[in-house]
Amino acid sequence: MEGKEQLDHARERVIDAIAQNINLYGVTDSIGRLYGMLLFQENPMTLDEMKEELGMSKTSMSTSVRTLLDLKMVDKVWKKGVRKDLYKAEDDWYQSFIDFFTIKWRAGVSMNVYAMEKSLSELEKLIQQENVEEEIKLSAKKDIEKIHHALDYYNWLNRFVDSLDSHKIFNFIPKTKDK
Repeated sequence: MEGKEQLDHARERVIDAIAQNINLYGVTDSIGRLYGMLLFQENPMTLDEMKEELGMSKTSMSTSVRTLLDLKMVDKVWKKGVRKDLYKAEDDWYQSFIDFFTIKWRAGVSMNVYAMEKSLSELEKLIQQENVEEEIKLSAKKDIEKIHHALDYYNWLNRFVDSLDSHKIFNFIPKTKDK
């Protein structure tokens, strides 16, 4: 078929680049290859079709698809008359980034804020104790200042994540560059 080799070569270059950089999402290059391959498919694919295309084991393929589903980079789709699960790549890269970023950052922020608030409470109690040396109290006060500064940052980060989730970020940084 005329041009098929050039088409495949161009696609393979993109798939390779995605596979090399997918680690930004915390996943392996084989998962990146799967996402890249699905991106160029015209129709949704079954696990068996993906396994055949990439030469991966069914277990590995299933785990990879589950990872991409969790990251919201792949969607499970329904097709009348097809009993097997079908999957397609999420082609809205903006939304994929937003979903990934917000999932990861909300979890990290929540964990850090919880630890800091618990430590703040303990440090404030420590300062109130009469039998604690002044040097320890002074160190605790400095730590409280540092934790408050960090909590300000996490408050800002939560608002940034909210701006992604609500798509308000696109008011400041439009999806397409003005020409």
